[in-house]
Order: sequence, then structure tokens, then C-alpha cells
Amino acid sequence: MQEIQVRYQDRYITCYIRNTVVVGTGAAGFNAADCLYQNGQEDIAIVTEGVNRGTSRNTGSDKQTYYKLTLSGDDDDSVGKMAQTLFEGQGVDGDIALCEAALSAQSFLKLVQLGVAFPRNRWGEYIGYKTDHDPRRRATSAGPYTSKMMTECLEKEVRKKGIRIFNGMQVVSVLSDGEQSYGLICLDCQNSKDEDQRFVAFCCRNIIWATGGPAGMYADSVYPLGHYGATGVAFAAGVKGKNLTEWQYGLASVKPRWNVSGTYMQVLPRFISREQDGSGEREFLFDFFENKGELLTQVFLKGYQWPFDVRKIAGGSSIIDILVYLEKKKGRRVFLDFRSNPGGGRLDFSALSQEAFSYLEKAGGCFGTPYERLMHMNAPAVEFYRDKGVDLAEEPLEIALCAQHNNGGLSIDAWWQTNIKGFFAVGEVAASHGVYRPGGSALNAGQVGSARAAAYVSAHNTADPDQQTFFALLEKEMEHVQKVCSAVLADQNEDNVDQIWDRITSSMSQLGASIRSEAGLKQQLHDAKQQYEEFTRTVRIQKPVRLRRVFQLENILLCQQVYLEAMLDYIRHGGKSRGSTLYTDLGGVKPYDRLPEEFTFQLDDGTDSHKVQEVVWQNGGCQFSWRMVRPIPEDDDFFENVWRSYRENQNIF
Repeated sequence: MQEIQVRYQDRYITCYIRNTVVVGTGAAGFNAADCLYQNGQEDIAIVTEGVNRGTSRNTGSDKQTYYKLTLSGDDDDSVGKMAQTLFEGQGVDGDIALCEAALSAQSFLKLVQLGVAFPRNRWGEYIGYKTDHDPRRRATSAGPYTSKMMTECLEKEVRKKGIRIFNGMQVVSVLSDGEQSYGLICLDCQNSKDEDQRFVAFCCRNIIWATGGPAGMYADSVYPLGHYGATGVAFAAGVKGKNLTEWQYGLASVKPRWNVSGTYMQVLPRFISREQDGSGEREFLFDFFENKGELLTQVFLKGYQWPFDVRKIAGGSSIIDILVYLEKKKGRRVFLDFRSNPGGGRLDFSALSQEAFSYLEKAGGCFGTPYERLMHMNAPAVEFYRDKGVDLAEEPLEIALCAQHNNGGLSIDAWWQTNIKGFFAVGEVAASHGVYRPGGSALNAGQVGSARAAAYVSAHNTADPDQQTFFALLEKEMEHVQKVCSAVLADQNEDNVDQIWDRITSSMSQLGASIRSEAGLKQQLHDAKQQYEEFTRTVRIQKPVRLRRVFQLENILLCQQVYLEAMLDYIRHGGKSRGSTLYTDLGGVKPYDRLPEEFTFQLDDGTDSHKVQEVVWQNGGCQFSWRMVRPIPEDDDFFENVWRSYRENQNIF
């Protein structure tokens, strides 16, 4: 490790020289650093905006799932079968699917060894259950805080090894020549008031980008507060995006941000809405459903059909998501109320579908109020909100249809390296998924991808970084960075960052989330593009401490442009509604006459299920390409051949 002072104009910038820098302190980032060290690479560091921030540490669900190869019972499973399940998610590259299947057991058992309390039976089998898009029982869980436990255990290992963590560092630029990465420029958030210490640079041969999904694009989001992502920063450096159109959206509470899946729905709460001032309360689902039994059944099914799915609108539970979306669009606030039953009074549980009635009967939940049923069936679900300051026995819970996970992201190869040499993307920021994915596969993908990236770096990229090219790029990029700082601080009587942020993210939730139309996407794109182009002329802050927010906004505006362009390109390519997104198409079918025209759509027929959309941001615009997915490799698995090549290079090539 080296630390030097680099002169820029009339100031000096502290520059750290490392072989590899990991950006992000979620489960994927910590695992990347831990694996690098285990592979003998000690000239490494971790850069993070906040060690205790991020999705891995601060999110979860009713029963947060980890997806892996079956490790119990006599279920017929194999690496090949699991890879095929992942591959069938549409738009998934087969080599990545195979890697995620092959390393799932290794990654899972490493977490077990580190102390994550995944349950096993008395004979030592790690039991499983079926999750969504899962033909077997590959799913397991350590409870609602599974990813938090993973992150804490991995952090403990990293700290034991003495790997340096640079906390409070916000990456504002990746230094790249469009073909290879050379380093980073970071805003030192603890010294943003001091012009001489405001920025820090890292010169490195490898960057492992573990920054999570681009959560900051949306106002209605279940991503934890403080998690914004940094995908726009990667786009600006020329990193290619893939499957950007594919997201997962679902109902979630607003304060705190948390998925209201599982038991929260299965206990049949009331759905109510109010005006912004709290007046005019009503149970709006009854405006749509004529049959109370159907209403109750669809609310129940929403519990384990949690993500919004266009295939489940007509006669399915995703109509609930749409009705919540429409109520919010009217300017009203939407809540779950556990204090009394839908419609008031006692429920006739026999009006439920047989599936719902049988479940509640077996769970002993055919009694009382939603709150009483929740306490009986899942008391920790009540305690979670009470710990966050919301007593479900006393007050309703505000919800929205929220962005939850980006199945797309930065395009990667089978070693999780992007099109920019030396730049690896791991965790949610990596586009390892497609349209559909088994629940919990994201946690596995983050562990597998970070291990693969670390293995490749350790085998091939151990040379010293190119300092000469780094310094040339640093000087050029600092001109832009300093220009932004000077411009936004020019008039310290004004501070409009939050106002712009709220406007641009709120409209994105309305126009570029689960319900999309060509006209709406164009409107949002025009707004984001104009705001981005006029950034230094219009954005203002009063204090340097707000620079953090400024660079986050710049990242979000660029990110929105690329994602919105991708959505429009998908439509131009003939794309139809699929996954968690409905594209308005007046040539299609409206599932219910009572819905507005914007819910007329055509379901995707799978014609392009083996195609991938990729995009590069160049010269202020997007360049798109479409390709076939890479197939699942059919490699020579004759033991002697594999063993021979393994002795030569451990098959890392």
C-alpha cells in the first residue's frame, strides 16, 4: 500500500495506490474482500459511503430467502438442474446460471461456517422449502434478517484480517479510458467543508463494484434509506448495462421500508386510503370487488405471490397492486389496517377459496381481527414494526407499490468482469438475473459472483496499477468535479437539491416503474435529460456538506436516462408486458372493464425470452444492441482432463 500527495492546480489530493479496491460494504462487497485475502491478495481496500448502510444490512422480509442447491431429503437435484431453473428465468446467460448453481453449496456452507444460523434437522440436513419460480425445495432462511446476518458475519472476517475500510467515501467518478479502469475519485464526506481535503483518489488495477441496485431512481422504494446505488457512475465510465428493463416491484411499507409479504397479507388486513390531511377514509378495494370472498382470497394470495406479476392481474392477486397504485395516483395515502376486519365485523372464512381457507384453518387463524391473527401466526412480524415505532394494534401502516430489486444491471461475463477490463460488478448491481428469478437467488448470486471476481483477480490481475495513465485521467476528470462544486456553491442563498430530487424520483415511480407507457417514459426521459444537461446551471446548495447529495443526484439523473432509454428501446423492439412490468398497449386486452385504459396490454409470448438487451452510454447518448443469451456450457467433464488443466491454471481463464 502506498499513500502519496498528488498536486492538482494549487492543491494536493491524497492518493492511495492499491492492487484492488472493493466499493461497497454489503454481503457481496465484504465477501469479495474476504475471498481476495484468502487467495493471497493483501494489497486491497474497501471504500464505502457508510459501513452500516446498504440493502444487505438493512432490509429483509417476512422470511428472507437464500436459494441454493438442495441439501436435504431425497429430492432429485443437481448443479445442472439448478442451472436450468435459473436459465429459464428468460434473458439469463447460461454460463452465469451454471456458475451460480455450481458454487451455491460452497457459498452457502461458508456462511454456515461463519455463523449464519441456517436451520438444519437433527441429522444435519439443511432443510428447504419451495419459493417462487422454484420447482424443488432449494430455498432456506435464517429469518427476516438473513442478509443482515450474512453481512455482519462477513464483516467480522474482514476486520479480523485487518483489511482497511475507508468509511464515508462516496465514489463520484470511475477513471476509465473506455476499455480499462484505472482508479476512483471519492468525495470524503467527513471533510467536504475543506477544499484541500474534500476529494481522495484511489489508483488501482482492479475495481470490484458492489454498490447494490440503483435505488435512488425511485421515490416509492423498499430499499432502505441511505441506499441510492452508483450505477450511473459506472455508466459514465463506459460500463455496459444489461436487462435494465427488468425490475421487481411489490407492496411495501413506507416508514419503515419493509416488504409486506407473507403473513402480513395472509391475515387479511383492511386496505384503506385517506386524503393527504388524513380525512376521507375508505376501504377502496370494495369499490372494485363485488364479491367479498374474492377480495379476501386475492389479499391472502398476495402474501406468497408478493411481487407484482402481469400474469397474475386477470383473476389473480396482482390486481391488488394495481388498485393500490391507482389510489396513490389520485393523491391519496394508502394503508394496511390490522385493527379490524375488511368490511367490519366478523369474517366468514368459508367465503375464501379452498386454498386460503385450508391454510388459515391449519394455522389456527380463523378467528378475531387481523392483528390477533398476526400475533397468533407470526408474533415477530408485529414486534418488528413495534421496534421501528409502529404499533399495528394502534395505528395503520402506510404502504405503496415500491421498487424492490433490479434483475438487470451491469453486464458481466462468467467471472463477473464487465466490458471494462479490471472492473467487476458483484451483487445486485450485476445483471446476473433475467425477467424472473427464484426467490432468494439474489443472495446466492452476490456470494458466488464476488467469489468468482476475487478468484479471477487473484489469478490474472496482480500486477501494479498503471500510475501514469491514472494521473492523466485524474487531472482531466477533476476538472469536471471541481466545476460541479464551484457551480452548485455559487449562490449559497439557495438550496434546491431535495426539491429536484423529490420531483424527479416521484415522477419516475409514476411513469417508469411497474406501469409504463411510451408517452409517460418519453415525458420522464425529457425531464431527466433536461435536468442533467442543465445541472451546473440550476442545482444549488448552501453548504459544502450538501455536496454528497449533489453527486448522488447527478448519478441518479444519468441513471434514469439510461434506464428510460432502455425501456423505450424495449418497446421499439416490439417488447410486451412481462415480469413485474405492464406496458400500456391499446392494441391489447384490458383484464377488467373497470380499469382505466392505461391497463390495456399484451402479454409477452416468450418469443424474445433468449435475447438480451445491452446498452452503453457514449457521448451523451445510449447505444443499444441485442444478442442471444449465452447457452449453458457443455464442457468436457472427463475427470482426467479437468484435473490436468486444473493443475495448470485452476481452470481460471
